[in-house]
Amino acid sequence: ACTGIENIDEAITLLEQNNWDLVAAINGVIPQENGILQSEYGVETLHGPAYGPTSHSTAASSTPSSSSAFRHVVPSRQIVERQPRMLDFRVEYRDRNVDVVLEDSSTVGDIKHILENELQIPASKMLLKGWKTGDVDDSTVLKSLHLPKNNSLYVLTPDLPPPSSSHSGALQESLNQTFMLIVTHREVQREYNLNFSGSSTIQEVKRNVYDLTSIPVRHQLWEGWPSSATDDSMTLAVSGLTFPCHRLTVGRRSSPVQTREQSEEQCTDVHMVSDSDGDDFEDATEFGVDDGEMFGVASSALRKSPMMPENAENEGDALLQFTAEFSSRYGDCHPVYFIGSLEAAFQEAFYGKARDRKLLAIYLHHDESVLTNVFCSQMLCAESIVSYLSQNFITWAWDMTKEANRARFLTMCTRHFGSVVAQTIRTQKTDQFPLFLIIMGKRSSNEVLNVIQGNTTVDELMMRLMAAMEIFSAQQQEDIKDEDEREARENVKREQDEAYRISLEADRAKREAQEREMAEQFRLEQIRKEQEEEREAIRLSLEQSLPPEPKEESTESVSKLRIRTPSGEFFERRFLASSKLQVVFDFVASKGYPWEEYKLLGTFPRRDVTQLDPNKSLLEVKLYPQETLFLEAKE
Repeated sequence: ACTGIENIDEAITLLEQNNWDLVAAINGVIPQENGILQSEYGVETLHGPAYGPTSHSTAASSTPSSSSAFRHVVPSRQIVERQPRMLDFRVEYRDRNVDVVLEDSSTVGDIKHILENELQIPASKMLLKGWKTGDVDDSTVLKSLHLPKNNSLYVLTPDLPPPSSSHSGALQESLNQTFMLIVTHREVQREYNLNFSGSSTIQEVKRNVYDLTSIPVRHQLWEGWPSSATDDSMTLAVSGLTFPCHRLTVGRRSSPVQTREQSEEQCTDVHMVSDSDGDDFEDATEFGVDDGEMFGVASSALRKSPMMPENAENEGDALLQFTAEFSSRYGDCHPVYFIGSLEAAFQEAFYGKARDRKLLAIYLHHDESVLTNVFCSQMLCAESIVSYLSQNFITWAWDMTKEANRARFLTMCTRHFGSVVAQTIRTQKTDQFPLFLIIMGKRSSNEVLNVIQGNTTVDELMMRLMAAMEIFSAQQQEDIKDEDEREARENVKREQDEAYRISLEADRAKREAQEREMAEQFRLEQIRKEQEEEREAIRLSLEQSLPPEPKEESTESVSKLRIRTPSGEFFERRFLASSKLQVVFDFVASKGYPWEEYKLLGTFPRRDVTQLDPNKSLLEVKLYPQETLFLEAKE
């Protein structure tokens, strides 16, 4: 309002150049004759035109206002060119310290190239550590890391042999050692035994303690750090801790707002008060302005129902309240939030058919951020954004205002996205919220495509959503192609399996038919054998029961019979003329021609002998003294 500067990055740069002194930053932008000066009572406007659409007074009252710490001044419209921001780095390598000064537009690789000349170490062999935002690569631009002006880093060279000096060897050994920190939480009288490697930084220790105690780094009050631990970026190996065990005590600062004298007094002991790295926006009441008055809203109007209950057992119920509260605050035109757990949102977005998959958008809300209301009402509820999200995204939301809910989401984030993403979200400042995470599901893991902060515009938000959608569409086309090829292979395999099954069925049916046929043949063969055996037994019995054949010189009357078989063979036998015709039938049957199957025929006259009375003698049936008969099978 005073300077006409609307670009947040430019405003932050000006504040950092003036060590976050608001009056000095404004005086640096506005010429002194139209600027504001600091008096012993407050902030006064001097020789500047009064703020207003029609007022053109050349002087303003110098009486300090009781309702505001400063008065609005419209400067003469001038273009403020942004000067390059210089960053100072002190880099520690073994027993050497190298000072590097670079513009914030430089990259991490530029630092390594300077160190390569100073330390005579190849840049490819360096591991540059001490970044407060996690590991970075050589292409990372320093501006994107939001670093303070003064920074401390250290170089590790694990691929190079250690130097011969005992000091460097001891330092390297200390970096590899494990320190046990016994941290006592003063308020609850509880001890934590934490193990850290010597290469860990003091800042990493404080962030881990934040996870355990829920005391933000900026509110931690420490006792027990050695006097040599003057910077949170120092490693434990060089901080002067007692090895292998060191005791520390942590508590919460009694008041987040301190007077200038209190701040200066506490800052003299860096071991007692945690360095917040400039990541906290101090309460506006330090400048005599209430939050509600600053934005023209009564403080009571900002006291709203929480978006999400604290320690909610069921994520679905929590999101139902979130959706209802969001609608009551910003209207019904808003993204359709997925009601359910984060795992269920993953299932809905990533694990269907490739053509049905969508991106997952995670909206992280924070009521204490000054950007939240503008982001929600003007961007998240814009019809174009709502429509685009509903068509291409599954949108899931979470409220990060309460510490318990924040810790719960960070746990979920670590489980699903890894510790790097969780650490990135953990280090986000309150005034960088709300956050919009764009997640794309992959075969083996879930990838965070983009993290959109609250200080954006509708057009920029839409462009970033569309850029994420382009990446997702390319991946989706590959997935669809792979899925189609996989389905084609599976169809071919199913057809082959079906053909093979039908072939097996046919072979089994054929085999069963052959087995049945063989079994029937075997059964018939058994019957035939049994019949033959039975017939043979009958034949032998008949043969044994026949009377002996009379001799030719017998004195009794003898009848000689000559019998022709169907095959043309003849067999002859003599019978007593007094023998019964049944004896002839038994004789013929003993030769394999039972009279039930064959008939015995006479020649002259032609007659069927089997039709005669078998009890009559051969003489009575005129088969004496000799006769020729032939056998014929019965029909």
